[in-house]
Amino acid sequence: MNTVQSSPSLRAKRSNPAPTAPTIIEDSYTSRGISPVAGVDEAGRGPLAGPVVACAVILPAGLVVEGVNDSKKLSEKRRQELAARIKSEALAYAFGIVDVPMIEEINILQATLLAMKIAVEGLTTAPKMVLVDGNKLPTLPCEAVCIKKGDSASHLIAAASILAKTKRDAIMLELHEKYPMYGFDKHKGYGTKTHRDAIAQHGLCPQHRPGFCRKALSLE
Repeated sequence: MNTVQSSPSLRAKRSNPAPTAPTIIEDSYTSRGISPVAGVDEAGRGPLAGPVVACAVILPAGLVVEGVNDSKKLSEKRRQELAARIKSEALAYAFGIVDVPMIEEINILQATLLAMKIAVEGLTTAPKMVLVDGNKLPTLPCEAVCIKKGDSASHLIAAASILAKTKRDAIMLELHEKYPMYGFDKHKGYGTKTHRDAIAQHGLCPQHRPGFCRKALSLE
């Protein structure tokens, strides 16, 4: 059964967050013989430009990669270091990338769920359970559960968040080479003042999300 789950341990740790996301949720499945377990998260739901990227990752049961936590809580340098470690230790990981035309066609929520589905289906090892960050599940060929604030509550989801973020950042650096006037290397497509000013000066490029930009910038 696909369900939505809140982590009681997360509430207890908010005032004093742990440096490494816990494995309590993962362990609750592997201890009952439900293995392997995958974690899934995305990067890029909110930017004005670029794709949405999801990652699914499976780590060996019981493995803790010290320092793994919600990618938003980590510096770029630390994310890069941890991404290399996660990749070296993972039993499997895969990405799902949904580009701007598809985001515009099906909306960002559906694009995010599609990216997650692509990522899970791309794993070379099929999971028996998938932990998904958030409160919406993609259509998957296996059991899955949503974990609210999962990138802090689940070690696997936190690992996926780091891989998704570093993958998307690398894509945005490539786009910067093609469209240097927007500063994608700095803001990664998010709606900073610098980015908004660049759009006002140069207009939109093919990697901008027209629907997002119209809403954010009141463009017609």
